[in-house]
Amino acid sequence: MITHSLSKFVGFIVLLMVTNVTFSQRVDVISVPELQSIINTNNDTTYVINFWATWCKPCVEEMPYFEALHDKYEGEKVKVVLISLDFKSQLDKRVVPFVEKRKLKPYVALLDGGNPNDWIDLVDPSWSGAIPATLFVAGDKRKFLEQSFHDLESIETIIQSIN
Repeated sequence: MITHSLSKFVGFIVLLMVTNVTFSQRVDVISVPELQSIINTNNDTTYVINFWATWCKPCVEEMPYFEALHDKYEGEKVKVVLISLDFKSQLDKRVVPFVEKRKLKPYVALLDGGNPNDWIDLVDPSWSGAIPATLFVAGDKRKFLEQSFHDLESIETIIQSIN
């Protein structure tokens, strides 16, 4: 009887571990040219590219709205891209655990961009470098905002304004 119960318990733990692995999100490390490629994608999809970091409180506070946007428009022509500006050395210590703990489903990448002064203007010349910041791209239309969001509706309003 004890052996059967122990066997069921071990089976349950294995199932939990497999389920946890199934939901884990990969975080890519991308270069500035790869970021530029994402930004310059010109097709019939609207891209919401959010720049954030694990240490940025307003970034973390607005993350649920980008997650909700991803969930609401999954399968449609709206794509959420989360670009972490944490240091590359923090990928395994902070970024991956952050993404896994929150079970983030949008595409997540860490930018290995070196000196931000070399690439900030590629995102938008008006960007001071402060985060959170979000770039909305729909074909050849763009809208850049250096601010945090406090609800899903305000993000959707911007998407509608550039489509």
